[in-house]
Amino acid sequence: MTSTAVAPAPAPPRRTATVRRPRRNWRGWLFVAPFMLVFALTFLAPIVYAFVLSLFRDQAFFGGTTFVGAANYAQVLADPKFWESFQRVLLFLAVQVPIMLVLALIAALAIDSARLHAAGFFRVVIFLPYAVPAVVAALMWGFIYGDHFGLAADLNHLLGRDVVKPLSDNWMLASIGNVVTWEFVGYNMLIFYSALKVIPKEQFEAAAIDGAGAFRTILSVKLPALRGAIVIATIFSIIGSFQLFNEPNIMRTLASNVIGTFYTPNMYAYHLSFGGQQYNYSATVAIVIGVITAIIAYVVQLRGSRKEL
Repeated sequence: MTSTAVAPAPAPPRRTATVRRPRRNWRGWLFVAPFMLVFALTFLAPIVYAFVLSLFRDQAFFGGTTFVGAANYAQVLADPKFWESFQRVLLFLAVQVPIMLVLALIAALAIDSARLHAAGFFRVVIFLPYAVPAVVAALMWGFIYGDHFGLAADLNHLLGRDVVKPLSDNWMLASIGNVVTWEFVGYNMLIFYSALKVIPKEQFEAAAIDGAGAFRTILSVKLPALRGAIVIATIFSIIGSFQLFNEPNIMRTLASNVIGTFYTPNMYAYHLSFGGQQYNYSATVAIVIGVITAIIAYVVQLRGSRKEL
């Protein structure tokens, strides 16, 4: 009798364990939804609308608005009025911003030091001009600068000749820079002072053990710790410089022969829109100056972060 070999039964297939992905929790978006809605309506929508306007041109003789693509941008890049206003603001930025930040840094270091009496009083006094609206500040300084009234006129009358002329063509940009510096030194001082207050005390103790004096402590401890705050203040100042509008626009009523409608890019865009009814070209000017501002601010931030690293 022969026996037949029985083949073993095949093993049952292994069940692969299915990994379930955790469900995404959308509750966080519900909390930020009100802000995102307001942000989209008040910030993103105007930018998109301005970009759409910049692609069209109002044909006065043929009637209607026609799509012109990048023709408005080419016109802006060849516009001498735009580049004149841009160069004026760039000069303002190169001179006024370093002076303002240095003054704010000195004020913050002085208030942070233990040698200054009534530091809280000086902190409030320096910050107080920032609480004054820009229009009020421009009006106040405009009357001080007046050739026939105010402090400048009194000084000229005392000296017997016109020596101090803040509203003249040669001094107008410096006069505006003085107003902006007076307004924003306190704001930047507060940024630097806040950064100084979070420096670990161990660093000052280590500097004192090494025999570092007050000046050496500033150079080796405080200034390196302020590098991030200085970058932030510089970026804010760059953006504010390219947005220069209130001060020259208010002073234009006192010196209309010096400050024209294209004294700054923002004034140029404003008068194109509300004075010349050129909404499409005004939107193009705004888009171009916005892109230039973003590029310069990004380069400053990138260089500042590299130095910090």
